[in-house]
Parts: sequence; C-alpha cells; structure tokens
Amino acid sequence: MPEQYWHINNCRLFSRLDESTLRRIESRSKIRSFKRGEPVYLPADAADGIMLLVAGRVRICHITPEGKQSIMVFVDPGEIFGELAVLDGGSRNEYAEAAENCQVVLIPRAEMQWLMQQYADISFGITKLIGFRRQRIEKRLRNLLFRSNRERLILLLLELVEQYGETDNGVTHLNLKLSHQELANIIGSTRETVTVVLGKLQSEGYLEIARRKIRITNLPGLAKQVQERVPESKMVRQSIPTGQTPNDMFRKRISVL
Repeated sequence: MPEQYWHINNCRLFSRLDESTLRRIESRSKIRSFKRGEPVYLPADAADGIMLLVAGRVRICHITPEGKQSIMVFVDPGEIFGELAVLDGGSRNEYAEAAENCQVVLIPRAEMQWLMQQYADISFGITKLIGFRRQRIEKRLRNLLFRSNRERLILLLLELVEQYGETDNGVTHLNLKLSHQELANIIGSTRETVTVVLGKLQSEGYLEIARRKIRITNLPGLAKQVQERVPESKMVRQSIPTGQTPNDMFRKRISVL
C-alpha cells in the first residue's frame, strides 16, 4: 500500500471510504515536508485544496493590524486544515506554519468537492469542523473583550487539558510544549504578562512549570477561578497490571476507541 494512501486511509474523515475511492484521492494528491517555522501556505496563496497533516504539528495564524502573530489553533496528525478552500477558491485569509517538522498531504479542492457530493458523512464532517473551529475562535474573541489576562490564560490552559492533557495521580501533564510567547500569541497578550501570570499561578499551587512543559497540580481549583467545569483530560495514565506489557495496554486502549 503506498505511503500516501495509508495516511489518507487513517484520517477519521476518510475512514469509511472504499479502496477504489481512496486510490483515486491518493493519485490526485501530493505530499510535502516542511521544516519547523516554514510556512505551509500564506494569505496570498490560492485556496486550491485542503491539507491533511501526516506528522508533526501545524499552527494556524493571523497577523494582527499591529503586525503581531495571533495563533488561532494547533493542528495535530490525522487532522485536516485549510478546509475553507472547499467553499471559496480565492485567496486564503489565514496562514499555516509548521510548529514542528511535519508532513502534509494536499488534496485538491475539486476532489474534496466531489467527495462531499458523493458522501453525505464527509460533507457533514467538513461542515462540523468549520463550525467547531469558528465557535472556538468566537469564544476566544469574547474572552479577549471581556476577560482579564489571568482569566484568558486559565481558560486556555483548561482548553489545552481537553486536547493534550494526560492525568497521573491527580496531576495533569500537558503534552504540548509552548513558549510564553506562543501562549501570549494565543490569548492576545504579551510574553511578559504571561510570564508574570504563570509565576503567580505556580506560587498559588495551581501548576508547575519546567522546560516549557506545564503540569497542572490543582485542576478543580483552576477551573473554579473562572467558574468553568473541570475538563476531562484526553488520556489517563494507568498502571500496567502484572503479566501485561505496555503494548498490551496500548492495544486494549485502541480496541475501545
């Protein structure tokens, strides 16, 4: 099985397609590699297709009127981005940048439109994705207008818990390395302010910071600070029962997804 075909088949959105359809998409798609910090596409580029992230991580950004970078969302392997291309074939409004070394499959716009006409679940999936990402951006805009820097940062940490959290004995580890500047770019603040707020949250016992990684030690207390529910982390570490290997635990987890 060609590598590109395998990647497309392992995207949840395309998981129910038959083999002939997958091979058609594979034959019309292109795969590219990008180094960390390299643009995947720019606002002036033509919206000629959607992207499927194979490996690494991508951030979707805007440039503010003041010339600062505003990070809207991070994209993880198996997710698509640049999805607005299926609605409008003009120029892209945002830009995508490799947050890590990554590989991306470009699926042409015409091919995605054909898929959406043939498969209602794909059309629904794309629509749902557009709505979900718009809802998240609108929520951040409301926070930017009506919340303090401290509250915006706490809300972001709670959001990251749901996406990248791994809980172990009551401590939630965020499996995503973000600099203070990147955190500031997400919540519309400054690096200096983020550093001060994180320092206060650490001194108050809500979290610990080491080597650009954040461990949340009092998740209920952190959520209470902004009157939000306690989020569930994406994964909970478990001890390995006697007689089982880590691979056994991994296979068991996958089988129930």
